[in-house]
Amino acid sequence: MSLSVAYNTARSSLQASQSQMAIVSRNTSGASDPNYSRKIAALTTTGGYARITVLRASDQALLTKMLETTSDSATQKALLEGLKKLSQTVGDTELDQSAAARVGALNSALQQYANAPDNPVLARGFVKAASDLADTLNQATATIQSVRLEADGGMAGSVARINDLLLKFEKANQQVVSGSALGADVSDAMDTRDGLIAQLSEEIGITVVPRAGNDIALYTDSGVPLFERTARPVTFNPTTVYGPATTGGDVFIDGIRVTGPGALMPLNSGNLVGLARLRDDVAVTYQKQLDELARGLIQTFAESDQSGAGKPDMPGVFTFAGATGIPSMPATAGLAGLIRVNDAIDPTKGGKFENIRDGGINGVDYVYNPDGNANAAFSERLSSLTEGMVAQRPFDPSLGFGPTASLQGFASLTGSWLEASRQSASQSVDYQTTLLGHASEALSNATDVNMDDETALMLQLEKSYSASAKLLSVIDQMLKTLLSVVG
Repeated sequence: MSLSVAYNTARSSLQASQSQMAIVSRNTSGASDPNYSRKIAALTTTGGYARITVLRASDQALLTKMLETTSDSATQKALLEGLKKLSQTVGDTELDQSAAARVGALNSALQQYANAPDNPVLARGFVKAASDLADTLNQATATIQSVRLEADGGMAGSVARINDLLLKFEKANQQVVSGSALGADVSDAMDTRDGLIAQLSEEIGITVVPRAGNDIALYTDSGVPLFERTARPVTFNPTTVYGPATTGGDVFIDGIRVTGPGALMPLNSGNLVGLARLRDDVAVTYQKQLDELARGLIQTFAESDQSGAGKPDMPGVFTFAGATGIPSMPATAGLAGLIRVNDAIDPTKGGKFENIRDGGINGVDYVYNPDGNANAAFSERLSSLTEGMVAQRPFDPSLGFGPTASLQGFASLTGSWLEASRQSASQSVDYQTTLLGHASEALSNATDVNMDDETALMLQLEKSYSASAKLLSVIDQMLKTLLSVVG
């Protein structure tokens, strides 16, 4: 080997070691960045010259799994947070503030009053129990609509974040594609791009499709294009006021509806999906259950025509704003927010306790005890109401509780349904969190920096660098000797 060839080889080796050491230092400094992937120095030799190409540790299969579990976990977390707030309508079971507990208290107060129909103290206790129940249903309705409004706001925030991340992704992707075409090192830009994809998966389920030239296309988990060379606009019109009959706006991607009953390609996972399900499904179903309970109460305590003229049943102890009769099944949306105790049985509002016992709230044709206080021991009406509270009566079967139930049974079923939904969401969050932990760990093991490995590699490179430097020194000395002899 000539001295010139030996010199070039040693110099090339020295430069390669320097480049590799620079990459090791780069890995070491990026070890604390969760979006950083380990860089690998690929050494190629051409014509005696060593060249370093920077590669990036990656695993598409593991990344895909992590994105899926991230989206699934975000869905369940959004549902769980909303269900926890809805559970406030049940409250602490020991405080007996749930609708089921209030129905039980009403039944107990009614039984006591039926046993002593001439006792105004027991009548007052019954009116209070009825008022507490109506207030509980009113407050539960307000809570449900508050949860729906908050979920709607969360959807608006989610859409804004998705659009922001897509714009950042577009810039990062352009940097990767253009840099790849020029043969530049784009590994850091690819880290940034993957980090943005991971953030997107928190809000919406996505599918990553690699393309030539390190390009990437993004689709929703239902197949709607989210990014194809340019970001597709995600739009949503928030609703600022929610009532039981309010229908919230849907989310569109480039004009394609992806949430709501009219969506042909509905999203399957992500925070956005969890919020939409909470707003449009879970909360609405719970409201329907409470509305049916309110309808059952109004029906149970209704007054019937006693004159024989065949007049329709009318609201008695319980009524609602604008009532012209007994509400039909299924109940009108929001009836639980409108139900109240009839003023005609509350002395503080100009009514009389006797109207509970004797009837007549809707006029003389609806009087059950014509003798009034002359027959203060009259208990038939109160006993009939007591029997009505435990009797099986029809409820909307679409709610999934069966075609009939007692008032107490139906109220208990609504509370049980809510608690079961919360527990199911909690278990799903735990499960998805565990899966996400495993997926993240597997991806981390495949792509993250191992400081022990980097330290060992640095020591190896330092030895190689030292050997190359020593060889250069020897060649330099030999050249000097040769030149001195020739000279």
